[in-house]
Amino acid sequence: MSIKFHPQIGTIVICDYNTGFRSPEMVKRRPAIIVSPRFRSRPSLCSIVPLSTTPPTPPMPYHYKLMMDTPLPRPYHSMVQWVKADMITTIAFDRLNLPFNGKDANGRRIYEERVIEKNDLAEIRKCILSALGMNFLTEYV
Repeated sequence: MSIKFHPQIGTIVICDYNTGFRSPEMVKRRPAIIVSPRFRSRPSLCSIVPLSTTPPTPPMPYHYKLMMDTPLPRPYHSMVQWVKADMITTIAFDRLNLPFNGKDANGRRIYEERVIEKNDLAEIRKCILSALGMNFLTEYV
């Protein structure tokens, strides 16, 4: 079930990139991080950066190695997630879900709301600026 609200900046969500995207764009379900605030003039939209368990070759200034305290639920259960800030996307809530970790006694999914640390978010913002060719602004983050 898709989200119905704008999550807090830094929240990890699962994004369905399957429909409407073509390779070399993201084309599958994967975790992502909310990087935009809620704008009243943009209901049901938010900006995200995707995560990957595959390290980039070679790592660039727009990549960030995010170390997880606790792994995400399967199949995204690596302790290391790579932020791909060069793939920032503004997307509709319909494509987003919170990660879920099994079902409760009534068969309902147990959703996990996880927000990354502020220092990680600051580094990701620097990566986004780098991806947009604005490295000169990273000192202000």
